[in-house]
Amino acid sequence: MVRKINMKNLTCSNCIAKVERRVSRLKYVNSASFNYAKQILLVDFKENYDEEKALKEIKGIVDILEDNIITHYLEDKVEYKKNTFIKEYKYVLIGVFIILLDLIGYRLFPLINDLFNIQIPQIDSPISDILYWLGYLFLISKMLTLQIKGIKNFNILNENTLMIIATVAAMAIGQYEEAIAVVIFYSVGEFLQNRAVQKSRDEVSSLVNLKVDYANVLVDNEVIIREPSQVEIGDIIVIKNGERIPLDGIIVEGSTSLNTAELTGEAKLRTVNMGDEVLSGNINVGDIIHLKVTKTYENSTLAKIIDLIENSTNKKSKRELMITKFARIYTPIVVGLAVILVLSGALFDWSNEGSIEPYIYRAAIFLVISCPCSLVLSVPLSYYAGIGTAAKHGILFKGSSYLHSITEVETIALDKTGTLTHGDFFIQEYSNDETLQLAASIEKFSNHPIAKAIVDFNHQPVLEVVDIQEVPGYGIKGKIKDKEILAGSKSFLAKNNILVEDEKLPIGSYTFVAFDNKYIGYIIIKDELKETSMQTVRELTQDYDTVMLTGDNEKSARDIAMQLGGIEYYSELLPEDKIRQFDNIRTNSISMYIGDGINDAPLLKNADIGVSMGSASDIAIEVSDVIIINNDIRLLDKAFRIAKKTRLLSAENIIFSIAIKVIFLIMSTIGFMWMWLSIFADVGVAILCVLNALRIIYQKKYLTKKKKDKNQYLT
Repeated sequence: MVRKINMKNLTCSNCIAKVERRVSRLKYVNSASFNYAKQILLVDFKENYDEEKALKEIKGIVDILEDNIITHYLEDKVEYKKNTFIKEYKYVLIGVFIILLDLIGYRLFPLINDLFNIQIPQIDSPISDILYWLGYLFLISKMLTLQIKGIKNFNILNENTLMIIATVAAMAIGQYEEAIAVVIFYSVGEFLQNRAVQKSRDEVSSLVNLKVDYANVLVDNEVIIREPSQVEIGDIIVIKNGERIPLDGIIVEGSTSLNTAELTGEAKLRTVNMGDEVLSGNINVGDIIHLKVTKTYENSTLAKIIDLIENSTNKKSKRELMITKFARIYTPIVVGLAVILVLSGALFDWSNEGSIEPYIYRAAIFLVISCPCSLVLSVPLSYYAGIGTAAKHGILFKGSSYLHSITEVETIALDKTGTLTHGDFFIQEYSNDETLQLAASIEKFSNHPIAKAIVDFNHQPVLEVVDIQEVPGYGIKGKIKDKEILAGSKSFLAKNNILVEDEKLPIGSYTFVAFDNKYIGYIIIKDELKETSMQTVRELTQDYDTVMLTGDNEKSARDIAMQLGGIEYYSELLPEDKIRQFDNIRTNSISMYIGDGINDAPLLKNADIGVSMGSASDIAIEVSDVIIINNDIRLLDKAFRIAKKTRLLSAENIIFSIAIKVIFLIMSTIGFMWMWLSIFADVGVAILCVLNALRIIYQKKYLTKKKKDKNQYLT
């Protein structure tokens, strides 16, 4: 089972990767993944684990790596005070005060004495050196504490190691001012970096701020405020103007307009009346309505969306995994290179007359530059910002791995009913009243949309049917007074040795009916193509191999395919046939399938990326990787744009970070670099990469302008 563990104040990107890795290694844990926006560790526990022992061990792992982290299960209410700048950096401030005292006593007072010919007591050189070292120790006290903890737990090489070795080396060769300046700049930079990360988390969280804190429940004509989780199916809730709908339900009183923008990305208002089903998360911008709850909060649309977004970091992209592995081996390599730099200076010095100090200084700069924070932090943040932006526009990615993989798609297969068409079937024609009555009598036991259309259209008394048996993809059968009734496809009747007369029928979906081993008649059901489907599919065919897979008959499938520009199609497919056909057409690259029905679930799961519509069956939504909430297939193009822009931003951060570090490392190796400037290659680059990752939230051009080259964002 997955539990959420709050880790308030955990901002060190490298520490987060180590927490994920070490918690995953616990014998009672399947996997662990940190949610950057919520500061929550998602832990998939094995059965029969001890939750108190588990929390204690996980807290121990966190405390080794970072101070002042408040660790607790999310459902536990824990009060905590926010650390002020002075409290968090008090030892740094003490160190700065000591350094200033030294500077005044050793540097400033002698200058005043010389200028004004007065005698102010001054600090001599040995005492000045002691004050420098004392101030330095206060400045790096936090890093030293963490390093000592790390050594005790065999976590020896990390970013603290780099900073301590570098600055101790600089102090040892008398570069006091530069070593202290580096620690001060690093502390200020770390503070600014944490602020930037927190700001980015807030920005991403604001994109999907859908939480509802209460519901107005009508009990005995009195409105009682309850938590959404306390509301039960069948309760009547009151939605006032300006309130967000807390649970899914059906309107039983009133009519209004709903703002669906935050849930679906659709800007225009939607008018709803009595009998209409509405989803949680939408905002009432009109009159008061009464809603009969149809789903508990845990199963509501709103709760599922929030859970999907919060759990999206569980499935990391290939690029995130690569950076995590890279950071794991990066620090030891850098320390080794710094040692080689010093040894090479000692063995092959040509310019410093045997002095090793310049090479120690260069190695110290080398270590400061090499901290991997900008990479470890900015790449996951880029993908999370992309997921948040997509959610804002009504597209839910279940993980950054799918946001990354969608940019590599070459083959797209689409279901017809409910995906390309409205899925709102209507009866176009039927043979006779007996056919309609018999069909309605048995189809009432099916959840298929065609069955519902037949039942709703029929106004004759239905007959009692027993021994119901539904065969997915074929039809349904039962018995009326010990006589067998069949309703379904032509092949379904043929399998039961009933021959359907070869009639010239109009284009449409057919339901054939047989009773007592005799063919009775047919019902023709129509489903209109969505207005948006034609344009969207025509655009997709320009860049992708696009094909339609449907269980509908040949005539109906061909008619829809021609309206879509003559795309390739395969008809009369059972669920297992769809999988087989999809495997035949898919390439070695990433493949995508888009569907919404129960019979689409196997293929949605089998495809590299399964995309379902928001109106899809629960099982289809469960197994799909991407969900388009408002059923508008046009959003598929926007999903591609967001994914490609996200991948571009993460690539920019990787290239920029590595390029700056390589340039600075080369400059430090040849001696053309100052230690205080090397801080820019560490925290400076990290801050710039964080800000760059957030560009996807504010940059609108890539969401509206058509891009002809599907590979332009790939690297």
